[in-house]
This record gives sequence, C-alpha cells and structure tokens, in this order.
Amino acid sequence: MRAAVRVAQEVGTGLGSGEILFGPVPLGGSEAGVTLPVTPDDASAVARIIGQAVAPVFLLAGIGAFLNTLTGRLARIVDRGRAIEPRLLESIGPEHERLVSEINTVDRRMRLMSSAITSTVASAVLVCTVVVLLFAAALVDLHAGNAIALLFIGAMVTLAAGFFIFLIETRIAARAIRVRPALLTHEVDEATGDEG
Repeated sequence: MRAAVRVAQEVGTGLGSGEILFGPVPLGGSEAGVTLPVTPDDASAVARIIGQAVAPVFLLAGIGAFLNTLTGRLARIVDRGRAIEPRLLESIGPEHERLVSEINTVDRRMRLMSSAITSTVASAVLVCTVVVLLFAAALVDLHAGNAIALLFIGAMVTLAAGFFIFLIETRIAARAIRVRPALLTHEVDEATGDEG
C-alpha cells in the first residue's frame, strides 16, 4: 500500500507553505507542489494498536491485584485448617464438636476461594486473548470484531463470578469468627486466680 505526500505551496492552495497532505495524490500530476511517494510508517500503526489495547492491559493489572488478594486469603485459610487438625484429633466432647464445625467451615471456604481463583484466572486468560486478537485483527486484516466482543463479555462475566464467590466467602468468614458466649461470660477470681 502506497501513500503520497505533497508539500503544498501557497500559490493556488488554501494551505500554508510546508503543510503535508496524506492521501492518494496522483504522481506526476499538474498540481502545484512536489509529490513524493511514501510507505506508511509501521511504527505509528503499531503504536495505534497498542493504544487500543491499553484498556485491556489495565484490566489485567487489576485482575492481577485481585488474584494476589485471593491467593493470600487462601493461604491464611489453609494455615487455619492446619492449626485446627491436631487439636481436632485430641479433643473430646463439646470442644470436639466445635472444632469439627470449624474445620467444615474452613473446608468450604477453601473450596470457594479455589473457585474464585479459577474464575478470575479464566477472566485474565480471556482478556489476554482479546489483546492478541486486537493485534492480529489490525496486522493481518482479520475480521474478529464479534469474537473480540464475545471474549470481552466472557471476561467480564467470569471476573464478576470471581467477585461474587469472594463475597460469599467473606460472609461465611464473618459468621465463623463470632466470639462464643462461653468466652464472654468467662471470669477469673482475682484473689485466687481460680476460674469461676
């Protein structure tokens, strides 16, 4: 593909001296001015494509920060489960029942966090695919507008699912950390140190 650049002169044109016109100007024409054949600047085309891909890249940065939060939270849940396991094996009576209930809650929270991470990673993969298709569509004249739109919608749906699962997990955690009434009424005799 060829383009032409004409250096306009003040005579007979509405342009100032030295202004450049881009477009299919015929070579060797009778118009005033000098006509030069020029190939398009590939770097500027790539820069334009990169500009179009900036929004998905910023979205990827946000997804990465959210994934960091999810993995950190999952690590803390796993640590809590490991801390409960030895106590569970040694406990009896009401304390055993309480620990069984807590380990079940921890297990459910771990499964929810794993699902949230999976959903968020799927969203990141879809966003990466959108960026790749944006470049491919511009460089090889690929008509992928519908595919790009559908992939972006899929990325938003999976990201929203990750946020929703995270919300469920935080609600379960908030219910699980309530202080037991027995601890609130627990008193110690200051004189003897005996519990009463």
